[in-house]
Amino acid sequence: MILSGKEIVRHLGNEIEIKPFDPSRVNPNSYNLTLSDELMVYDNYELDMKKKNVGKLIKIPKEGYLLEPNKLYLGRTHEFTRTECFVPMLEGRSSIGRLGLFIHVTAGFGDVGFAGYWTLEMFCVQPIRIYAGVEICQIYFHTVLGEADKYTSGKYQNNKGIQPSLLYKDFEK
Repeated sequence: MILSGKEIVRHLGNEIEIKPFDPSRVNPNSYNLTLSDELMVYDNYELDMKKKNVGKLIKIPKEGYLLEPNKLYLGRTHEFTRTECFVPMLEGRSSIGRLGLFIHVTAGFGDVGFAGYWTLEMFCVQPIRIYAGVEICQIYFHTVLGEADKYTSGKYQNNKGIQPSLLYKDFEK
């Protein structure tokens, strides 16, 4: 089951943490998260799953930043989130999708116990100007049936910024 907006608020400070929190961003069954002020693009056009792929950071200026079609941008939420007993999930907002900007292309499923900022896989179908601070996506929370192990030592746990793919570490096992 999905938590209602009122249930999200009720669990704040205990099983759910959203910092900073703004009550005006609570929806009937989700909470809107905002875009931080930087993006990352990979240095190489060709990416290799078995290798560390590095990128450069781009600061989003006050006048916005124009995204190019068919290019992957990694962004992140301005908010830090944590959940102790719920499954966090992320979706792009419909208003953003209707502009042809896809916010979280594949990895919107979080784990019980995840704590950190959400890295956003951003892709557009036509040029679009984006701005830091825009309500870019929404987080919602599912209950878990049965006892669940918490995500505590994953490669993206307690991150501080935009996280490029760390898939190459799976090949090192």
